[in-house]
Amino acid sequence: MPPKRPRLSPDDWLRAGFAALADTGPTALRAEPLARRLGTTKGSFYWHFKDVPDFRSQILQHWIAASHSAIAAARASDGPPTRKLQRLDEILRPEGEAEGGDVEGAMRAWARSDPDVSAAVARIDAARLAYVSDILAALGLTNPEFPRLVYGAYLGMSELAGGEGENTGALSTLTAALLALQDA
Repeated sequence: MPPKRPRLSPDDWLRAGFAALADTGPTALRAEPLARRLGTTKGSFYWHFKDVPDFRSQILQHWIAASHSAIAAARASDGPPTRKLQRLDEILRPEGEAEGGDVEGAMRAWARSDPDVSAAVARIDAARLAYVSDILAALGLTNPEFPRLVYGAYLGMSELAGGEGENTGALSTLTAALLALQDA
């Protein structure tokens, strides 16, 4: 008798979906390749999700919720605005997406071909920009272009690092330059 497989939860499928999205892109968000990845059958997928569009919608909703949660946690965190500025990368890495991999980049790539994902990414970008703007305003940096420059630099550095790795050197330099503007 073959060994009994552990029962998979919807969260197991969502984690596998984020990992597949980061590894391969949105074409991997299908029942059969995900079942192979998890070593199970498609029946398990359909036990938890009505169909593939439902699964994709739940992936998107999970990313939106995790992104909003990361922004809320960053807003609620203790410390001066300078410390919050130094920790901006935390709003780009919502918990519970995937172990490793560039989920942020994968979501942005998916947004180029799906209008619902594009709209969601735009809403998350607006919320993140508002957070960055609030930090900079608390530092007395009110130039309306600064939040876009800072956020764009963080996104770009993440892209250059492939969604992984250390961006701290260049981002520390950017933070130091912004803080020098505060003193000027």
